[in-house]
Amino acid sequence: MAEGLNPQEMIDRFRERAEAVQKRNLPAVGGEERRLFIEQAERDFMDFAIIADASAAIDDGVLTLTIDLRSKN
Repeated sequence: MAEGLNPQEMIDRFRERAEAVQKRNLPAVGGEERRLFIEQAERDFMDFAIIADASAAIDDGVLTLTIDLRSKN
């Protein structure tokens, strides 16, 4: 599996997904369904953006993603 995996390409796909979530249109729903859709979009963006900020390495067949969660201030 590791031979065909390009970690940077994977990270780039997560970056594209994060951007797509930000551009996602709200469906014509209201009330509780609207709130749930927005909450899910926020979680999707956060998950995709975290992976998009990762650095990746494959060592001995093990994919390791390093994600710096420290504040950038």
